[in-house]
Amino acid sequence: MVIYQLKDGSERRVDVPAGHSVMLGAVQNDLPGIDAECGGCCACGTCHVYVDPAHYGRLPAVEAMEDDLLSGVAAGRQATSRLSCQITMTPALDGLVVRMPERQG
Repeated sequence: MVIYQLKDGSERRVDVPAGHSVMLGAVQNDLPGIDAECGGCCACGTCHVYVDPAHYGRLPAVEAMEDDLLSGVAAGRQATSRLSCQITMTPALDGLVVRMPERQG
């Protein structure tokens, strides 16, 4: 399960199957705040999220392409910024909390 914290302060809990991305879980459940213009190809940066610090250390390291895109995200990069298309769910990530930024694009 992923807990998405939306811009309006509400939360949505979504069962995202292992092997699916956090971005896909949001898009398939019509959650506002993740535009995913490139469809998950790590090419646009419009699926930017802030990962809860308690969960950030469980994620794999940021690769170079994602790092480059995070440098130009619309809402501003923070220490726990990630592209949700690059977070693939595993059993170890169950309960992951991500917060949507104020804007994408």
